[in-house]
Amino acid sequence: MAKVTRIKAGDHSKTEEVKEKVKDVQPKKVEKPKQKSEKSEKNPAKKPFILIRPIVYFFRYLRDSWREIRQVRWPSRKATWKLFFAIVIYTLLFGAIIMLLDALFSWLFNLIIG
Repeated sequence: MAKVTRIKAGDHSKTEEVKEKVKDVQPKKVEKPKQKSEKSEKNPAKKPFILIRPIVYFFRYLRDSWREIRQVRWPSRKATWKLFFAIVIYTLLFGAIIMLLDALFSWLFNLIIG
């Protein structure tokens, strides 16, 4: 069984040891048997008619999008409300900071100019 070496970030002492061990090991080349894919066996030259292609591509896009949406792990109602309130609080705090900076710079420029 192969020995697993774990290296932590910033630990350069073990990297030299690993590099030395890797130099000694020669990987074996394994040739995979060539297999024809299912698409190549059908008819690779058969494509939809040029005027129908946009429609076919559009429906293919919708189908693939629906497959992706089904794979999404949606948050629960409680998590959604927590995120909503976090965004609202962040927006209010950021808006207050911008308003304070605007008032401060307006006051400073009025002192300098006026």
